[in-house]
Amino acid sequence: MRILTIGNMYPPHQLGGAEIVWQSWVEHARAAGHEVRVLTSDVVIPGAVVSAASETGVARTLRWYWEDHAFPKRSLPARVRLERENARTLARELAAVRPDVVVWWAMAGMSFGLVERVRRAGVPMVAVLGDYWLTYGPDVDGWMAPFRSRPRLGAVAERLTGLPTSVDLGTGMHYVFISETVRGRALEAFPGLPDHEVANHGPDLSLFRPAPRPDWSWKLLYLGRIDERKGVAVAVRALLRLPEEATLTITGSGDEAHLDDLRALAASLGLGERVTFAGKRPRAELPGVLAAADALVFPVTWAEPWGLVPSEAMAVGLPVVGSGRGGSGEYMRDGENALLFDPEAGGPEALAARLRELAADPALRERLRTAGRATVEAICADDFDTRVQAAAARAASRTPTPPTDS
Repeated sequence: MRILTIGNMYPPHQLGGAEIVWQSWVEHARAAGHEVRVLTSDVVIPGAVVSAASETGVARTLRWYWEDHAFPKRSLPARVRLERENARTLARELAAVRPDVVVWWAMAGMSFGLVERVRRAGVPMVAVLGDYWLTYGPDVDGWMAPFRSRPRLGAVAERLTGLPTSVDLGTGMHYVFISETVRGRALEAFPGLPDHEVANHGPDLSLFRPAPRPDWSWKLLYLGRIDERKGVAVAVRALLRLPEEATLTITGSGDEAHLDDLRALAASLGLGERVTFAGKRPRAELPGVLAAADALVFPVTWAEPWGLVPSEAMAVGLPVVGSGRGGSGEYMRDGENALLFDPEAGGPEALAARLRELAADPALRERLRTAGRATVEAICADDFDTRVQAAAARAASRTPTPPTDS
């Protein structure tokens, strides 16, 4: 099967779990003998280690409306140029690959005109939702967004430019949602989506394996993207309510401005020697990073689409203390495989209380480790990859939709 898969960012250029999940599936499909071509944006993440292997079968030629964690305003001529460049890129790839199916990945900030062009070409499609890109992506499409409330103006603009000004997201598309949380939000925005399923993604169990646990020494870990919504500040403030030997290592990259805020917060609270900013680590090193800690804190303050990191911690046997907001709450169960707290009502004191409870009870820690491993064995990465591949095969086997110009 020939597959063209399209999204906004592909490893080693990545910010979080969504890109890792995409790469996992691509490697799975290629190992199964399918021809997979990745088409993604030309964004460059500083520090990403690029190799020949990472670029094989990957075209980083699409333009993105996103820049440095924001969507800057662009002039009308600039938006038209971006859309036309992306249209030409897509046309070249479709002609070269002749895909049996197009699989969309994270598309926030990308040209949704690409989706509409593939739909009009009659190529079967699958969309994988590892985050909320379906619901907010159209709002940050610099070309289409202004026409959403002005369809008549959009029709005129399309006639003048030849660029689609609206997209049909329901026809010819099968949706795979990573969680019930993501599916629920999508169906609120698009209640008519006819063809969808949920497939959870867990850790790579060949990489994240059970590790011996050290004696408790108050080594706390935050691992993941640096983003205000991740609630890292809650974890920093919680240190004030914990014994002086308690430390927090913050491992990850992302929003540099927020990272500066976190450094300033730690310094202002007199915690400079107890908070370590370790930066981003290669993925192969993450099992060791997790195994060296006493607990993972996952204090997200928003409805996280899924939450891959807690499942990776569970896989190596690291207890998790988190908020359970959004998708992570679908597999984190308080007192059974994790400890939960409310980051808003309880805040840092609530997090500190759960950590003190964990520190004082070795039997609780062992129970969480055992149940956590059992949890992730039921949602491993291989199962997700197999589900997405099956969805792509079903889509490719359908009778192609006749091409349309409207």
